[in-house]
Formats: sequence, structure tokens, C-alpha cells
Amino acid sequence: MSSDVVKLEVSDYVAVATLNRPPVNAINADMRNRIIEIFDEATDRPDIRVVVLTAQGKTFSAGADLKQRPDAAKPETYWHHNRITRETGNAIKECAKPVIAAVNGAALGAGFGLMAACDIMLASETAVFGMPEIDVGLAGGAAMLNQFFSKSFVRRLMFTGDRLPASELYRLGVIDSVWAPDELLPAAMKMAERIASKSPTGINRAKISTNLVELMPPKDAYRFEQNFTYELSRTEDAREARQAQLEKRKPVFTGR
Repeated sequence: MSSDVVKLEVSDYVAVATLNRPPVNAINADMRNRIIEIFDEATDRPDIRVVVLTAQGKTFSAGADLKQRPDAAKPETYWHHNRITRETGNAIKECAKPVIAAVNGAALGAGFGLMAACDIMLASETAVFGMPEIDVGLAGGAAMLNQFFSKSFVRRLMFTGDRLPASELYRLGVIDSVWAPDELLPAAMKMAERIASKSPTGINRAKISTNLVELMPPKDAYRFEQNFTYELSRTEDAREARQAQLEKRKPVFTGR
């Protein structure tokens, strides 16, 4: 596996993971394995508090590499491929640190899925989104699209392969904001720096909470969050946050 297919840079508690497989960042096995490795590593590294996921060039990702499709005639090959495909998104979603997508161009199929696994999603004005699987003899993506769109819209995207501009996803409330191409990464970094300045323990609990309450009835979700609030109230970071507020100074968090 080549570490160059996704580059990782870390500075001041912010990691930048950059898809780097020209010309269109098509996702192959090496890239999937590297993505899983990076986000599992980010979970364990105390010098990483936030990850920004972006890409080199003018395309975020054109989707899965069609030249590396598994051979269904060979036992286990397809199932292994499918398992790694699922785990690519899971590694991002389950990362203990918040992940911000800075989508700098087309995000199609599996590329759209990478963005969907992130916590906060920013896009360039040049970005477009779609699920073109129907046009290449495949089907997939409904489970991901259901998070964001209505019944009718999911089916439109699945049945037509239509591409939507970033402005439309913003209008529908799917993505956080849309930026000029040269402003996108600075905007994502600014947001990452703000999040990195918060208590790492608090942010970790907030990410776990936002992931899990999606799966719970409101009553159970509220109780679940209250339990986390109780746990956090007993941490050193919580005491430091309260003291800093009283003393009108910037808090110094240790993650304890």
C-alpha cells in the first residue's frame, strides 16, 4: 500500500488528509486501505483533534476505480471488496475526532460517500454531486442518500444518475456552506482550528453522541446525552472551562 495515495499532514492539532491519485482521485484498494489507516490512526493520536478531508486537483473523487472491479466468478473476491468498501466510510464516521470535508470538485458515487461519512461538509462552487452507478452497470448508494434527501429525490438520483451542483445541496440543507475555490480550504481550516481549541474530551463525547442519537428514539437519546453531560462535568477539562470563563481567559485543555 502506498501512503502517497492519501497524504497526511498534521499541525496545531489539525490533520489534513488529501486524496492524491491523479487525475480524478478514483478510489482503489490502496486508497481505501490508506483512508482506513489514517482515520484509525487519528483516533489514537493525541496531537490530532480534528481532521480535514480534501483532495488534490480539480476533482474531489470521481468514485470507485472501475478498472479494479472484483471478479464475481472468483470465490470471496466480491465479498472482500464490498467489506472494505463499507469500512472505508465507517472508518471516517467512527473516527473519534470530528472530520470536516472540504469538497473541491466533483464528488461522485463512492466519492460522494466519502463526503457523506464526514461530520461537517463544505464545498467549492465548482463541486457537483451524483450517484452515476446506474450508468456503469451498478446499483448502490440509497442507504447513504436516505440520510439527506426525500424519498422522491433519492430515487431520482439513483434512477437517473443526475448531478447536482453544490448550490443545490446547500439549498437543501445537505452541506454547511459553499465557497469560492481558493477560499474553501482556508474556511475548512478555520473551522477545524475553532473545534481543535475546544476540550478534546468534550468534542469526543459530542461526536459519539451525535452519531448514536441518530439511532435512538428522542426520549432515549436525551437520557443518553444527559449521561455524557454528567461524565463530562467531572473531568479536569470541565473544571478548566468553568474557571477560564470566570477569569475571562482562554482555557488550557489537557484532554483529562
